[in-house]
Amino acid sequence: MSVLDAPVTAAAPAAPTAGLTPVFVQLKLTLLRNGLRQSSGRKAAFIVSLVFTLLLAAGQVLALVLLRGNAHAGTVVVLLTAVVALGWAVLPLFFPSGDDTLDPTRLVMLPLRPQPLVRALLVSSMVGIGPLFTLCLVVGSVLALAHGPAGVVFAVLAVPLTLLLCVALSRAVTTANVRLLNSRKGRDLAVLSGLVIAVGIQFVNFGAQRLGQAGGLSALEPAGNAARWLPGASAIAAVDAASEGSYGVAVLQLLVTVAALGALVWMWQRGLVKLMTAPDGSTLAAAEPSRKESGRTGLSGLLPEGRTGTVVQRSLRYVARDPKTKAAWVTALAIGAIVPLLNALQGTGSIYFACFAAGMLGMQMYNQFGQDTSAFWMVALTISSTRDAYVELRARAYALLLITLPYTVLVCVVTAAVLGRWQALPGVLGLSFALLGAMLGIGAVASALFPYSIPQEGAFKNVAPGQGGLAWISIISGMLAAPVLAGPVIALTVWLHVADHHSALWLVVPAGAVYGALIGWAGLRIAAPRTANRLPEILTAVSKG
Repeated sequence: MSVLDAPVTAAAPAAPTAGLTPVFVQLKLTLLRNGLRQSSGRKAAFIVSLVFTLLLAAGQVLALVLLRGNAHAGTVVVLLTAVVALGWAVLPLFFPSGDDTLDPTRLVMLPLRPQPLVRALLVSSMVGIGPLFTLCLVVGSVLALAHGPAGVVFAVLAVPLTLLLCVALSRAVTTANVRLLNSRKGRDLAVLSGLVIAVGIQFVNFGAQRLGQAGGLSALEPAGNAARWLPGASAIAAVDAASEGSYGVAVLQLLVTVAALGALVWMWQRGLVKLMTAPDGSTLAAAEPSRKESGRTGLSGLLPEGRTGTVVQRSLRYVARDPKTKAAWVTALAIGAIVPLLNALQGTGSIYFACFAAGMLGMQMYNQFGQDTSAFWMVALTISSTRDAYVELRARAYALLLITLPYTVLVCVVTAAVLGRWQALPGVLGLSFALLGAMLGIGAVASALFPYSIPQEGAFKNVAPGQGGLAWISIISGMLAAPVLAGPVIALTVWLHVADHHSALWLVVPAGAVYGALIGWAGLRIAAPRTANRLPEILTAVSKG
C-alpha cells in the first residue's frame, strides 16, 4: 500500500495539507533561486530567456489589441489559443528536462493525500516563464474580443480557466508518461524534438503560403469554427460569443472548458496514484519466470538463417533502438515525403519530385560501419574474407530495402494521386528504383573508403571532431555520382517523354528495377574486398567517437 492510500493512524499521522500549496510554491521558488546560483552562465541564460519572453509576449499582446474590432479577430484568437494549448500538451514529451523540480516520483515517500497534492502541484506549476507567456497571450486574446459587460464577465472567467487548463493538460500528460520520459525512449523523443520542430515549421510555412493564396483570413473560418468547441480554445470563444449576444452558446463553450479541466484534474490525480503505488519494471522480481518461444516467430521466421538474417535483424534493431540511427531514419522518412507532397499540394511541383524520397533513404546506406560505433569490433571479428564482407554489406542493404522500397512506392503513388499524373507514375517508380540502387552501391563503397565515427553524446552532433571532411566527401560523392550512375534510366525516361511515347513509360519500371539491382550488386562487389582489407582502418575510424 502506498503512502497515498495509507489510512491515517495515531502511529503515522498524516502530514497537514492545509498549507501544502504555499509550501510547494515556496519550494518551487527556492529551487529556481538555488539553480540560478549554481553558475553565472545559467543565471544569464535565464535572464535572457525571461527578457526575450517578455518582449515576445508584449508584442503578442499589442498585436492582439490592434486586432480588436477586426471581422476575423475571433477566428485568429481562437486558433492561436488552440495552438498554444496543443503546445502545452506536446512539448513536455519532447523536452522532459524543462522542469524537473516537480517530478511526482520524488514525492512517493511523503505522506501526502492525492487531492491536496494535485492542488499544490497545479498552483506551483504556474510559476515559470511558460505560464507567464501563456497568461500574457490569454489576456491579449480577451482584450481583442471582449465587448460590453457580458464580454468582460466572461473574459474574467476565461483567463484563469484557460491558464489552468493548459497547465493541467501539461501536468496530466507528463504524469502519464513520466516513466517513459525517464527511460531510453524518452531520450529518443528528445533527440527527435529538433526534427519535429523543423517539420512543424515546414507545415506552418505551407499554411502561410496557402493562406496568402486564399485571399486573407477568411480562409481560416472553417478551422476556427471547429476550434471554438475544443477545450483549449472554447473559453476564449465564449468571450467572443458573449460579446456578440449569443449568451447560450457562450455558456456552453465555457462549460466545455470547465468540464475538460475537471476531467484533466481527475485523470491527473488517478495518474499520480497509479504512479506512486503501482510497481514498475525495476521493482519486480528479477527471477520472474520468462516465457520461452518454441520457435522462430515474427520477422525472424521470415528471414533466412545464418549471417544474413542475423545482420538484417541487427540493422533493424539499430533503427528502432539507437537514438542517432532512429533520428536519421525519421528525418529521411519525413523530409522524403514532405518535399514532394508539399510541392504537389501547392500545385507547383513535378511528380518527379517523388524521387527525392529514394534519394533521402538511399543516404542511410552511407557510413554503415560508423553507425555501429565502437561495437564494430565485434562485427570485424566475424569478417575473415571478402565473402564475409560481401554477405555483411548485402544483409545491411536488405534491411534498408525492407523499409525503403515500400516507402518509395507509397510516396510516388500518393504524389501521383495528389497531382493526378497517373500516366507518369511508372516513370517515377523506375527512376526511383534506379536511383535507390545506385545509392546503395555507392553507399557500400563509401562505407568502406570513408568511414567516420558518430558520437553518442549530443543530439545534434553527428560527426566526431576531425572527421568532418570524411563525412562531406562521402555525402557529396553520393549526391553527385548517384544521378550519373542512374543516367541510362534517366535518359530512357526523358526520351519516352520527348518522343511522346507516354504509353510505353511502364517499361521504365522493370528497366529501373533491374538496372538498380545490377548497380547495387556491383557496388557491393566493389566494396567487399575493400572492407575486408581495411578492417583495422575502419575500426579505428568508427571508434573515435
